[in-house]
Amino acid sequence: MAEVGAHLTAAPAGGDRPSIFEAVAQDSLMAAVKPALQHLVKVLAESNPARYGSLWRWFDEIYVLLDLLLQQHYLARCSASFSENFYSLKRIPMGEGTRQALATAGLPKRQHWKSLLLLVLVPYLKGKLEKLVSSLREEDEYSIHPPSSSWKRFYRAFLAAYPFVNMTWEGWFLIQQLCYILGEAQHHSPLLRLAGVRLVRLTSEDIQALEKKLAGATSGQTHSFTSRVQLALRKALGGIAFSLSTGLSVSVFFLQFLDWWYSSENQETIKSLTALPTPPPPVHLDHEPSSALLPKLKTVCPLCRKIRVNATALSTSGFVFCYRCIYSHVKAHQRCPVTGYATELQHLVKLYSPES
Repeated sequence: MAEVGAHLTAAPAGGDRPSIFEAVAQDSLMAAVKPALQHLVKVLAESNPARYGSLWRWFDEIYVLLDLLLQQHYLARCSASFSENFYSLKRIPMGEGTRQALATAGLPKRQHWKSLLLLVLVPYLKGKLEKLVSSLREEDEYSIHPPSSSWKRFYRAFLAAYPFVNMTWEGWFLIQQLCYILGEAQHHSPLLRLAGVRLVRLTSEDIQALEKKLAGATSGQTHSFTSRVQLALRKALGGIAFSLSTGLSVSVFFLQFLDWWYSSENQETIKSLTALPTPPPPVHLDHEPSSALLPKLKTVCPLCRKIRVNATALSTSGFVFCYRCIYSHVKAHQRCPVTGYATELQHLVKLYSPES
């Protein structure tokens, strides 16, 4: 009983319940990490398809494996997911009252595995379903199946039903959050209810226990060779998980910035702000006698009125002449014969056609 009592601590009656802002913020944390990582992998794959192409093709599977290792590490060590621990929250089984187990005690096996599957598997399946719907919509627009095909009727019915299913799913989460805000529910997410847990804030005893556990794991020594190998492997896996989690903790805001920067809405704003203005036409083009110099055929030189030879453009105005004609004119008058712009010999630009 003494050992059990050492792992339990009293919590305030109402101060351990996280606010809706904390709960929603930790949900959006991992939702922002994946798109940003996906964009980084896409850039690598486009820069070197031979080396990183497979990484892009199997990104979802690689990400879900890394996510599984990360969430397993935090659930076992802190009784919380990565994002929940980032916001100083932990999971406790439903039914625990004022006396709660410390975060280092871990969740019961049933709640642990339910939490792990719901944290990792549900987002993976939802992402796959969205990609399937997108591909089916493209196939429906450019389909080669005949209109009477049973397969086409099936996926058209699926596409018609998907928006209602998705609206029901999102509405379920919204209603749960509203009930949580009004104090009518202990969970802000239905997935927590399915896992049989609820979120509470970390107490000072939890933080001290986590620090002692980390210090004990790094200072423990053993003399058995087998135990040393096991300890080395455990430290290596723990180091990988710690490095990954620390890296994510440090770069999470950078990843969120990338997600915002490459979002479609932001790209439209950037394009509208950085769009180059259309340059105005030459100021002398509408006045006589300059406009009279322009031939009707684009291949004719405005000076000699013959097919251009050694086509040469003026960088000051953009008009094209024969090299001999424009060289003599600029050398004599130092201006463009069409627009009147001041021009020097160094403004002559030789044009090369595809045939040459």
